[in-house]
Amino acid sequence: MLTGTMARARRMFGAALVVSVLALGVGVVAGPALHPGVAQAQEAGAVPGGTLGTASESEFWRDVRGGAQGTVSIPDKKAGVMVQSSGENWRAIRNGPLSRIGIWLLAGMIVALALFFAARGRIKIDSGLSGRLIERFNTIERVAHWLTAGSFVLLAFTGLNVLYGRYMFAGQAAPSGEFGILHAIFAVLTYYGKLGHHFIAFAFMAGLILTFGLWVRDNIPDRLDLKWLAVAGGLLTRGVHPPARKFNAGQKIMFWAVILGGLSLSLSGLSMMFPFTIPLFAKTFAVLNLFGLDLPTALSGVQEMQLSQVSHASVALVMATIIIAHIYIGSLGMEGAFDAMGSGMVDENWAREHHGLWVAEVKGETPPAVHDGGAGAAAPKQA
Repeated sequence: MLTGTMARARRMFGAALVVSVLALGVGVVAGPALHPGVAQAQEAGAVPGGTLGTASESEFWRDVRGGAQGTVSIPDKKAGVMVQSSGENWRAIRNGPLSRIGIWLLAGMIVALALFFAARGRIKIDSGLSGRLIERFNTIERVAHWLTAGSFVLLAFTGLNVLYGRYMFAGQAAPSGEFGILHAIFAVLTYYGKLGHHFIAFAFMAGLILTFGLWVRDNIPDRLDLKWLAVAGGLLTRGVHPPARKFNAGQKIMFWAVILGGLSLSLSGLSMMFPFTIPLFAKTFAVLNLFGLDLPTALSGVQEMQLSQVSHASVALVMATIIIAHIYIGSLGMEGAFDAMGSGMVDENWAREHHGLWVAEVKGETPPAVHDGGAGAAAPKQA
């Protein structure tokens, strides 16, 4: 009885299998005829249902290449951009014109100062040292100066290392696959330099605030600055000393370059220090567009960061170039100039030659009527 039942089960299973194979064969053969659209799509390499499949739609990929924003389920919505094309532009600018122009600026300033020193020599005190000292800057003013200057120098070195260090120290790997000692030193300096850069930046910002508060009143441009600029401050001609108060036109240019440049560096630096939280350029471009420009205002967070980096590096390179000239004139370039920020006391003849109106104001003297030669260093009569 059991044997008969098993035999019937085997016959039914075999019949079902035969019917399934025949049905599959009919579907394969008759399918294209019954659904010609599907057949044509398959022959064209596409997938039924209107999806892309292996076919390439130029508009779709053009949008992807242009940075189209897709939808992602993770919290970081920036990952919805498959191709961030502006990143290529940023990298090309950073490693191309920005780096090349920057190194030419720095090297060009050093060469220009070397040629100037060879031709002009050190700018001496025409009247010689008087032996009498006058206070040029008090302690608070010197602290503000050195806080700003010292932090900027450290920031410049660590920043230049990020921009140029790998070209100088990060050589190719050895055949064994290990990097050389210079590369290892570069890696350590760059890592800790980046950390130091972030913290030193706040000291620089504090110095900027102090500097602005202490000296902004004395750095307002006036008509005397035109006389100073007309003779290049007497730097090119011996015995020429145009009138100046506490700060001459050259120092005023330096002051505003540091304040405005430092403000720009601070804003772009904070934008990078706290990424995607301080958008600067979309709003700035919107304001500039009021003057007829056609700058993009729909910027993504990544584009804001890229623009911040380019702006930060560009302004820093220009400021570093200017500061090199400032360091030269305040040390090797001019006799007696370093004392102003060293001890705060300068020789009276130096002060009368370069800031005669300021000396007269401090001492309560009658301002010199003519102040353009060595004779102007002589102390005028008391008012």
